[in-house]
Amino acid sequence: MTHEKIRIYGLIGKDIKYSFSRKFFLKKFKKESIINIDYKIFDIPKIENVSFIFQNPYLKGCNITIPYKTSIIPFLTKIMPEAKSIGSVNVVKITNKCRIGFNTDVLGFEYSFKKDLNRFVNKKNLKALILGTGGVSKTVSFVLNKLQIPYQYVSRKKNRGYFIYEDINKNLLKEYKIIINCTPVGTYPNINLCPSLPYQYVSSEHYFYDLIYNPNKTLFLKNGEKKGALIKNGLEMLYLQAEGSWKIWKNL
Repeated sequence: MTHEKIRIYGLIGKDIKYSFSRKFFLKKFKKESIINIDYKIFDIPKIENVSFIFQNPYLKGCNITIPYKTSIIPFLTKIMPEAKSIGSVNVVKITNKCRIGFNTDVLGFEYSFKKDLNRFVNKKNLKALILGTGGVSKTVSFVLNKLQIPYQYVSRKKNRGYFIYEDINKNLLKEYKIIINCTPVGTYPNINLCPSLPYQYVSSEHYFYDLIYNPNKTLFLKNGEKKGALIKNGLEMLYLQAEGSWKIWKNL
């Protein structure tokens, strides 16, 4: 095995030991009979550490996850137009020391989310609450804009134009039927946590979408399900965005 042929891909994030990505890609490489290739987990405490990762001459591309989808941008050479307009990058392709940022979360979220919209009888009055204001929430708002679904961000901090969790009450939940969790709250191992919402006012008219996929059913989703809400986790989105990443990397 010659060193020249080694190719490394990986996932850059924080507290991501739980990630399914390595398993997913190693299985994919085996299925496609691709040799001299590896997928590593780069768990870094701060974004500045990414400079060291990018020095690896064998690194050909990587996925970016929470909390670095926005803060990765200054470390890139170029950003594709869609990723630039969203302000969030989840895929980096490295070619001739040029680091190019893409966003395949859009494709993953849109396809996964749209499938369930058909279950709503009255699609005209749909409104969404986006929990969290990080990089992935920008992707979600981009898709909601495209689908012409009005939305509001919900943040822990007071910010003009955003709701805070204390604002969410019975009346608001009557108005906003879609609730999308873009925060890491409830991710393994912290499975007993969930976004602070008045779940007692949730009904079978609601749709809970959680971008978390580990655990399979977060406390957020369990709380929605108890009240009859339609629920979905982020696993399908993860697979779709990963497939999108591989298409980008394969076209090297």
